[in-house]
Amino acid sequence: MNLSIVVPLYNEEESLSELVAWIAKVMYDNNFTYEILLIDDGSTDSSWREIELLSKEYGAIRGLKFRRNYGKSAALYVGFEAAEGDVVVTMDADLQDNPEEIPEMYHMIMKEKYHLVSGWKKKRFDPIFSKNLPSKFYNWTARCMSGIKLHDFNCGLKAYKNEVVKSIEVYGDMHRYIPVLAKWAGYDKITEKVVQHQERKYGKTKFGIERFIRGPLDLMSVMFITRFGKKPMHLFGTWGMFVFMIGFFAAIAVGAKKLIVLSQGEKAMLVTESPYFYLALVCMIIGTQLFLSGFIGELVARSGNDRNKYHVDKEI
Repeated sequence: MNLSIVVPLYNEEESLSELVAWIAKVMYDNNFTYEILLIDDGSTDSSWREIELLSKEYGAIRGLKFRRNYGKSAALYVGFEAAEGDVVVTMDADLQDNPEEIPEMYHMIMKEKYHLVSGWKKKRFDPIFSKNLPSKFYNWTARCMSGIKLHDFNCGLKAYKNEVVKSIEVYGDMHRYIPVLAKWAGYDKITEKVVQHQERKYGKTKFGIERFIRGPLDLMSVMFITRFGKKPMHLFGTWGMFVFMIGFFAAIAVGAKKLIVLSQGEKAMLVTESPYFYLALVCMIIGTQLFLSGFIGELVARSGNDRNKYHVDKEI
């Protein structure tokens, strides 16, 4: 099979039939063998009913429905597990991603041997202050921290070699930083393609103001996991030893100062009367805690990482 097209959706009943027809036309025109995986993320409208009807009309549709809303990352995770095509394409269900871009992205994966091709919405039809400017800031930050030269990390339209999606784990809101996860997994042939962005035709965006908080937090989580997820002692142990040694030598300095004063025949104050003694003690305690955190992190890392379990309620 050439293509698996993974479409996470939440309350998108109005756009589904038009989206599927558009995808099917592009696939037919390019003689692709394909499947469309519609992942219903616990929709409260008639989206699942629409998927049932479409599955009877189009044999290439596979539908998966969550019992409740888990989020886009969970939908992508389940879609990636189910995908069977040589190339896996993700796109949003709101008709803002153009299926006409898929053939070129497919050829970039298969012929130019890229691991991941990310869409770049160079011209956007989103509100400037609520989406465009925050998106530019987050993308700039992600470029600086990850070293991956992409202009639009959060673009829903992406193409992956199948083995890439089978090698990464997407959870929380990590869908924004899948290229970082892919690079960490060893798939560093990553590029981007300018794609056409469409105005939203139906409904409204499902992402609220909380994404401004979650975005940077998820970026910090991704950077920590990719650098220290398998070796937490390298971070906590290093800082623990550094802080502990500061406290240790500070305590020695306080004691040595008292001995010097006593050797000169003068009366010295108690070590416990010096504020530096307590600062040194705090540093040694914090250093020890950091070091022990590294040990605990190593135990957790060695015990394996149990993947999130998402409850699929229905499947077509």
